[in-house]
Amino acid sequence: MTTANYLAVDHGAESGRGVLGRFDGERVATEEVHRFPNVPVRLPDGLHWDALRLLAETETAVAAGAARAGGALDGIGVDTWGVDFGLLDRDGGLVANPYHYRDPRTAGALARAHALVPRDEIYATTGTQDLPFNTLGQLVAMEGSPRLEVARTLLPMPDLLRYWLSGEVGAEATVASTTQLYGHAEGDWARGLIARLGIPAGLFPPLVPAGTAAGRLLPAVADEIGLPGGGCPPVVAVASHDTASAVAAVPAEGADFAYVSSGTWSLVGVEVPSPVLTAAAMRANFTNEGGLGGMVRFLKNVMGLWLLQESRRTWARRGEEYGYDELIALAAAAPPFGSIVDPDHEAFLPPGDQPARLAARCRATGQAPPETPGATVRCVLESLAAKYRWVIERAEALTGRPVRTIHIVGGGARNVLLCQMTADATGRPVLAGPVEATALGNLLVQALARGRLGSPGDIRAVVRRSVTVDRYDPDPAAAPRWDEAMARLEATMAVG
Repeated sequence: MTTANYLAVDHGAESGRGVLGRFDGERVATEEVHRFPNVPVRLPDGLHWDALRLLAETETAVAAGAARAGGALDGIGVDTWGVDFGLLDRDGGLVANPYHYRDPRTAGALARAHALVPRDEIYATTGTQDLPFNTLGQLVAMEGSPRLEVARTLLPMPDLLRYWLSGEVGAEATVASTTQLYGHAEGDWARGLIARLGIPAGLFPPLVPAGTAAGRLLPAVADEIGLPGGGCPPVVAVASHDTASAVAAVPAEGADFAYVSSGTWSLVGVEVPSPVLTAAAMRANFTNEGGLGGMVRFLKNVMGLWLLQESRRTWARRGEEYGYDELIALAAAAPPFGSIVDPDHEAFLPPGDQPARLAARCRATGQAPPETPGATVRCVLESLAAKYRWVIERAEALTGRPVRTIHIVGGGARNVLLCQMTADATGRPVLAGPVEATALGNLLVQALARGRLGSPGDIRAVVRRSVTVDRYDPDPAAAPRWDEAMARLEATMAVG
């Protein structure tokens, strides 16, 4: 079997990368060919993504991948985070730079939405976790905006980039399912809900299943980036929500596993064949998002390594430069269980001085605040591990499916201390890796779309053959202290 060359462009909230995958039918070998920062831009009207810069970086990644592949690519796939979107006018032009989900304009949007449609009705339709920055909240916050008046099409971020590459208009289903405007019963946009919310129904394009070869690279784009021979490879609608791609590449066998897709956010959950739309799931604020092959990712968004990333930026602004490995070493040396916070408290959502916010939350919950960078990072990691346990235990109860193994994929799989804490906190073995799960899922969904693989199960088998994972077994002696930490976490969650 000949080797196929696929190019994944994975946009994260902090950085992006182009990854070339060479697939020989049994294993996939990856090579990073381009890396770039993803820096939001603050304008007088709010915080935005620099969408045109992201397009330019995407095109650079495609050109670099084609050059490394000897001039030919067999597919291109783009994935990004969820909920954010671009609006196109009647001529297909971008109305304005997309807003950033951390922009505070959505404060109060959920209350306004619930005044129009009760929360339980929204959940029964969408099964989506109530978060103010979901696409639903962003659109409700835009009521009366002239941008909506001139907009004709809404494209989630990966579909916006795919449109600019291929000219094809559509919304891939896994990223559409993050919007809180997707109806599981319909398998389509929840148009009845959209109408009741007063959102223009004509904005929403046709849905495209993950793993669809949706057009080819436009000749003008190929010429612009100097693709050898003007080649126009297929542009595939992969599982374009980055977590959907990451979960597709979890190297699990069987169904009794939980996953933590660990990066700026931690997406913690299980995979189920159908959505869980119960009142109990709504009260626990779990979300049901689309996965590859019709599976559902039943999960919660946990604040994730954003707390560490923002803390590091805060220290750097003060002239204290720390590498991530240095911070993990300082945390390992700090006394354990000094303080536990709920990492999902609303105070931590905006950019800013996270060490000060962590200290304030500790004081508000009757705990001594961390006083050094090492203690601060230890507080973050122990709080994350405790919240992972909280989510996994509730996922088990809500689905009736036991979890025997936890797979951590993404950048957090490199964090040895967090992986061991997660094993100790949950009392379950942790399998860490692959770090580049999102890119691997993106690449192998392209192989599925091109007929080189037959099923989502084949993707996981290829990943198992292609990567090694690290195993972390729980320390039984640590269980009592983690039980006490869980009690402290639940106490802090009860404090507003």
